[in-house]
Amino acid sequence: MTTNTFYLLEDRALLSITGADSREFLQGLISNDVDKISATAEGTRAIYAALLTAQGKYLHDFFVFEHEGSLVLDCEKARIDDLLRRLRMYRLRAKVEFDILDDWAVVAITGDARPALARGVIYDDPRHEALGARAALPLGDMEGLGLTMGAREDYDMLRLTHGIPASGSDLIAEKSLLMESGFEELNGVDFDKGCYVGQEVTARMKHRALIRKRLFPVLIDGPAPATGAAILHGDTEIGEMRTSRDGRGLAMLRIETVEETEKTGAALIAGDARIRVAH
Repeated sequence: MTTNTFYLLEDRALLSITGADSREFLQGLISNDVDKISATAEGTRAIYAALLTAQGKYLHDFFVFEHEGSLVLDCEKARIDDLLRRLRMYRLRAKVEFDILDDWAVVAITGDARPALARGVIYDDPRHEALGARAALPLGDMEGLGLTMGAREDYDMLRLTHGIPASGSDLIAEKSLLMESGFEELNGVDFDKGCYVGQEVTARMKHRALIRKRLFPVLIDGPAPATGAAILHGDTEIGEMRTSRDGRGLAMLRIETVEETEKTGAALIAGDARIRVAH
């Protein structure tokens, strides 16, 4: 999938944060370092980050980039109202304002193309180079991209092939933990920035080697298991399925059991399917 193709991500939405305190406000809330964000003549640099509970549980993940002096969050459309509610809860006296950009679209772009946009922003996806770029632009400007529009299912397969979790289906609000969900490998957490909500739990899991399970990309031989289906090693439940499609998926598995089965060749079972970790 190296052709220059764009994918309309209709499940994504854009939320802007403006005001004199916007960077300081967001810096104290999210898992990544807002100071990494830049917008210059050479291009835009975005970050991938998450908002957590005080107990370190995942609430929302998003990309953050700068556009015309505002910080913009590329987030899950179905839960944007919850994200906005939580941000407003933390606002207190901070000089920030929020706005949902209803007339803008989010697209992913694979291949080498980085089309010049008359309006909008394009940036490299910070999670994995195979995912290419992302762009945010007015809905009426998509024809000007000059690229072929691809099927969303193809983009989802690209994501699954590289073990990239998706909001909602693979990342579960008030349950998932960043270190179990691959956020360090996805460049979604900065361990050198100052405090943010949920930081202590995330840092403790890393520095005390407390990670016992994590998301793995898997190959599925048989009918696709339902999201949340138990994965068994013999009679023991050792994980659960998340997203699955066309023989690939993501699964939350005990690391120790994965290492054991790779040595012994023992099967993992989910429903009527055999599961093995992809490499």
